[in-house]
Amino acid sequence: MSTLGELERAAMDVLWDRGEPMLVREVVDALADRGLAYTTVMTVLTRLAGKGFVRREPDGRAWRYSPSASREEYVARLMLDALSQTGDRRAALAHFARAVSEPEAEALTRALAEERE
Repeated sequence: MSTLGELERAAMDVLWDRGEPMLVREVVDALADRGLAYTTVMTVLTRLAGKGFVRREPDGRAWRYSPSASREEYVARLMLDALSQTGDRRAALAHFARAVSEPEAEALTRALAEERE
C-alpha cells in the first residue's frame, strides 16, 4: 500500500474532515494557511485519484473529490501493511497489544468479539 506524502495527507485530512465531495477550489481554500497554488492542489488531488485514495465525479467543468475510504480504514490498512513486513506476526501483535492503553485494549477485545458473532 502506498503511503501519503505531506501535501497528500493535508488534502486527505480536509476531505475526511469535510465528509462531502469538494471542488479543488474548496480544498485550496481549506489549505489557505499553506499558501498553495490552485494547480498544486489540483495536481495532488489528481495523483490521489490515480492512487485510488479519492474518487472524483464531474461537476460541470470541474471535479468533486471525496475519499475512497475513511481515515480509520486507511490507518487500519497501514497497520496491516506494517504487520505484513514482519517474519513473526504473532510476536509483533503481542508487542502491539502490550503497547496499547487499557481503553484501546478493551476496544480491540470488543471489536474481535463482534467480528466473531
